Amino acid sequence: MSRAFVFPGQGSQAVGMGTDLAAAFATARDVFHEVDEALKQNLSKMMREGPESELVLTENAQPALMAVSMAVIRILEKDGGKPLDRLASHVAGHSLGEYSALAAAGALQLSDAARLLKLRGQSMQKAVPVGVGAMAALLGIELEPAQAACKEAAQGEIVAVANDNGGGQVVVSGHKGAVERTIEAAKAHGCKRGMLLPVSAPFHCPLMQPAADAMKEALAHVSLGTPRVPLIANVLASEITEPGAIKQRLVEQVTGLVRWRETVQYMKTARVEMLVECGSGKVLSGLVKRIDKEMTGTALNTPADIEAFLKTA
Repeated sequence: MSRAFVFPGQGSQAVGMGTDLAAAFATARDVFHEVDEALKQNLSKMMREGPESELVLTENAQPALMAVSMAVIRILEKDGGKPLDRLASHVAGHSLGEYSALAAAGALQLSDAARLLKLRGQSMQKAVPVGVGAMAALLGIELEPAQAACKEAAQGEIVAVANDNGGGQVVVSGHKGAVERTIEAAKAHGCKRGMLLPVSAPFHCPLMQPAADAMKEALAHVSLGTPRVPLIANVLASEITEPGAIKQRLVEQVTGLVRWRETVQYMKTARVEMLVECGSGKVLSGLVKRIDKEMTGTALNTPADIEAFLKTA
């Protein structure tokens, strides 16, 4: 069976994340220690014990999610004896998950991924004053009608589709007033429900340009190799392997649309049959069936999940 490994984005974090992996595997403890050392911060204690108010901060949630994803990958490889390139034909990640995917595929060092995501989170938070921006989930609507609603609702402000998650789930991002107007405008385009999301900044829209500039500068000083399997990039929804081009796409995705629905559809054309979600939560594996009923998804976030997967892999 052809598989792609996928890596979750922000929103999948939870207090206690990775705790059972660390209890069961020294490999996971080593990953968490390496991330702590890279950040000069006891992030693993925050992941284990909270407080939630600290863990959900963008600058903490992003490297924390990557750390759990990489713990799963290292366990599969070191304890399970299954290298990534024998298990998967492609990797992809939702937003920050793209950094996890690159680390998993050996293109990015774990310590570099942690530092880049810390900076990415800090830069995204600083880009827009708290309360100025917002994000909203629109349910029961597809990409093009949602884009039309954004255009109607902008009224001189910025609002854009941030995530096309598939299965009639689209997320919009921008100035708070414009996002609220988009929720109303989307009703005429078939949207069944719209709701503001509890986020601290308007991600994946042009308001994030200062953060994109910061990431461009940071990535220029980081060594990025060729991934062992192709990355399906968020902003392309197609595969990419050249390090310079990958860096450019990482910069573009800070302000750009996360084309997740199209990413999964691309996997289908590449004959991927199963998406294996590595890390915290089950968001991406849950979305698979809503995008393509012939594909399956599974999540690896507990020792039991990993043990069961290794028996069939």
